[in-house]
Amino acid sequence: MDKLREIEEVNEFILKLPENIQNITVALRKIILHSSPELKEEFKWSMPNYSYKGLVCYIQTAKNHVNLGFHRGNVLQEKDTNKLLQGTGKALRYIRVKKMEEIQPEAIASLIHEAVRLNEELSN
Repeated sequence: MDKLREIEEVNEFILKLPENIQNITVALRKIILHSSPELKEEFKWSMPNYSYKGLVCYIQTAKNHVNLGFHRGNVLQEKDTNKLLQGTGKALRYIRVKKMEEIQPEAIASLIHEAVRLNEELSN
């Protein structure tokens, strides 16, 4: 993982999680940071957030699952060929992960790339 881009607040947050949720969170974080060197890790709204020219995605933990949320997920849905995104909100969509085996690194990385590209496009 790109240790230079990790922030201490997120490290501390992860260490407080139950082991199964911690493992999922670490795996998702690794995918996010490896997917795009432009992404900046931040700790906002009591959870890890990743931004580039605006908010891109976040990791939200719960007792039995972890959500990888996309701030403009409604736009990403058409690019989600694996049908991972859930939710019906105005803009937010998320990928719910209950077990490590459910993580699809390539599909997630593809959505992150697309979310970064979208922010790049909207900032011009």
